[in-house]
Amino acid sequence: MSQPVRNPQAPDRNLAMELVRVTEAAALAAGRWVGRGDKNGGDGAAVDAMRQLLSTVSMRGVVVIGEGEKDEAPMLYNGEEVGNGEGPEVDVAVDPIDGTTLMAEGRPNSIAVIAVSERGTMFDPSAVFYMEKIAVGPEAAGSIDITKPVEWNVKAVADAKGIDVGDVTVVVLDRPRHADLIGEIRAAGAKIRLISDGDVAGAIAAAGEYSSVDMLLGIGGTPEGIITAVAMKCMGGEIQGRLWPKDDAERQKAIDAGHDLDRVLKTDDLVSGENMFFCATGVTNGDMLRGVTYRSNGATTRSLVMRSKSGTIRHIEGRHKLAKLREFASVDLGD
Repeated sequence: MSQPVRNPQAPDRNLAMELVRVTEAAALAAGRWVGRGDKNGGDGAAVDAMRQLLSTVSMRGVVVIGEGEKDEAPMLYNGEEVGNGEGPEVDVAVDPIDGTTLMAEGRPNSIAVIAVSERGTMFDPSAVFYMEKIAVGPEAAGSIDITKPVEWNVKAVADAKGIDVGDVTVVVLDRPRHADLIGEIRAAGAKIRLISDGDVAGAIAAAGEYSSVDMLLGIGGTPEGIITAVAMKCMGGEIQGRLWPKDDAERQKAIDAGHDLDRVLKTDDLVSGENMFFCATGVTNGDMLRGVTYRSNGATTRSLVMRSKSGTIRHIEGRHKLAKLREFASVDLGD
């Protein structure tokens, strides 16, 4: 009996519409938990829904950025194979809910996210969960340098965009570790927009054509940095990062894994190649996307779908009959 021919085909444009169904399902499942104060419950619902829909997608995927190692997460763990076993071989990065606290508290900018690229193109951060980041949109791409002082980068972005330094707005995660950074940004003359969570959405806002945000700075999750790199490749923006071990034990793990902690990881280092997809669906209302809204017999979702190869950015509004979706996908969307 002859063996099937292995066909590592490139991801096709039709994959985008399959992937958006995945983030829609996660957002619909999590939407029932908005404002209930239970971030684990909402995240669990999103993971379940995302995993169920991923099994229908025409791809042979491996989760590179997921919910953790196999012994820590039962689904969407790093190394898990996803997809229906047909189609292109791809790396998959998922964040069923970017901004679980935002979702639980009913705050803006919680989104469900998935990113896909050709197999072997996503950076594996190993055990380093945080990285120092700087991200900008197309106008300032090529002008930033994470090794330079904050004042230098603020001025570089202002010059690239043709605006005054005082008109530059920097988005920063509101964390105690950023106290000095915030002081440096203000000393440089720029404005700050603090966000409590969700730095994927923050970076995308910095790259958006009509956004009031000009750049993202600070230390955030390494997985989110890699997902952001996919979005930057699609939007023409740029991200730079440096791994930031949170303690000596994590530092040693990084060194043992062969990481150079002084290395500047640029967009192409975080995700190489030119054929990748990014999909996000709003869970709560935000600058980038409106959240899920429900009516008596259905719900409406709003999604952002991007492909790097074509440079296409689509905004998709989906209207869902929940009974039909449950029947089709066997997804628990709550009541």
